[in-house]
Amino acid sequence: MKIIIVGAGEVGFNIAQRLSEETQDVVLIDKDPQKIKTVTENLDVQALLGSGTSPKLLRDAGIEGADMLVAATDIDEVNLISCLLAHGLNKYIIRVARVKNNEFLVERQLFDQEASGIDHIINPQSVMVELILSLMEVPGASEVIDFVGGRVKLIGFTVSKNSTLIGSKLMSFKEMEGKLLIGAIVRGDQVVIPHGKDVIQANDVVYVVIKKDEIAQAFNLFNIKNEALRRVIIVGAGQTGTILATALEQSKIHVKIIDKDNDICLKLAEKLEKVMVINGDGSDKNLLQEVNIEDVDLVVVITGDEEKNVLISLLATGLGAKRTITRISNLSYIPFVSAIGINTVVSPRLSAVRAILQYIRRGKIISVTPLKGEYAEAIEAEALDTSDIVNIPLSKVKFPKGAIVGAIIRGEQIIIPRGDSIIKPKDRLIIFALQQVVPKLEKLLTVKLEYF
Repeated sequence: MKIIIVGAGEVGFNIAQRLSEETQDVVLIDKDPQKIKTVTENLDVQALLGSGTSPKLLRDAGIEGADMLVAATDIDEVNLISCLLAHGLNKYIIRVARVKNNEFLVERQLFDQEASGIDHIINPQSVMVELILSLMEVPGASEVIDFVGGRVKLIGFTVSKNSTLIGSKLMSFKEMEGKLLIGAIVRGDQVVIPHGKDVIQANDVVYVVIKKDEIAQAFNLFNIKNEALRRVIIVGAGQTGTILATALEQSKIHVKIIDKDNDICLKLAEKLEKVMVINGDGSDKNLLQEVNIEDVDLVVVITGDEEKNVLISLLATGLGAKRTITRISNLSYIPFVSAIGINTVVSPRLSAVRAILQYIRRGKIISVTPLKGEYAEAIEAEALDTSDIVNIPLSKVKFPKGAIVGAIIRGEQIIIPRGDSIIKPKDRLIIFALQQVVPKLEKLLTVKLEYF
């Protein structure tokens, strides 16, 4: 698959890195010489200096023979124009645009496939808000990923140092067979696709696939309290904070939002009736004490200053807040912040990477979510009639080592599989796979050549 990426910032760079590791044919375009230098020194991709709005440069990049263009710069207009040009130069190419401006999203019909040639618009803020709301729905989890409209959940639990689960073999959870499946374990910078003899260790992040209506059983199994949120404070009333506060307006949660910009606070206070809007500095210890931070179940820190976000989250935790969700834009920071006491991290750039990846995968892929550490993926896919995985027991399917089926969805039925489970055509599958085996998995999911 040939993919042209416009923009060598963190989003473009990370997508290019993942694809180059899978030996995809990638061309990366950016007008910043330093970024191009960084790409050529670190990635096995073709890097071109110039603008993605140049028809000549797009032709030089091989746009006529490319399968996809991903416009992922920080400038919406550049992304939109790049997709428009690509549409004119290659009517068969798939075009994905990263768009941040909410005004463009409101007028989304102006950018549909016929009008502008854009197949998919990715808004990182909206994706990030959906992630935060999912985390709020399952307060005891460190990560929550929804599949099939939320009917199946992938929940990440962090195993505390005093957990009774430490030393337990996965085969000891036999009584939960058919109800949940442990699909992956993140241990430091290592991802394990587990087997029955694997042992749970302290600080492991254990990813469990479970039906929505059986979450309580998982919490009991992992000795985690699942108390509903009562009080939430949002720090930062920018685009993401405003969308989140608006989404929580009709909930039963008592919500306060803090921002130091008086004009933003006045506008937000006029818009929201139930959410309390506070004009102040979220890093002010006295202010946090005045809003009774010690009684707060969750603090969501999503200002545009990531260093300040980390400071506020640590301060809130120190003053008694039970949990924090922290916005981190710099992807290189994410592996380290948990070591200093940050509970859960969300990133607009990582949200964009995750959203874009699903359009790049081969086979009938519905969604792709890199797991914590980015060395494995949770893939939602449809089983095709002629692929090699249907109509035989799972134990006989030649899945690549490092991949496992976590759930089978057949209409309204949700199956947590065993070795004798059989995948049928049109089934939806939740699959865990280490990054290095994804290409083999894609071949398994695609239509066999003899079908044609």
